[in-house]
Amino acid sequence: MGRNDLKTIDSKQEVKIMLARRAWTMKKLAEELSSASGKYYSPQNLNYRLSQNKLKLSEMGYICQILGFKLSFIEEN
Repeated sequence: MGRNDLKTIDSKQEVKIMLARRAWTMKKLAEELSSASGKYYSPQNLNYRLSQNKLKLSEMGYICQILGFKLSFIEEN
């Protein structure tokens, strides 16, 4: 499999889906993420990081945990 065969994960779209399923706003998520991580996140900064694909895996883990989703890696056969 070449590098061009890999699908890009759109973290912003995934987070928007999770937010919609929980009826949360980006503002509420930023507040909860700030509280959980101990690092300040403004809604604008969080949105920018998602748009630019600059979210760390640990941050995505916090987001999933906050919104009640599970982040997992499954080995392909």
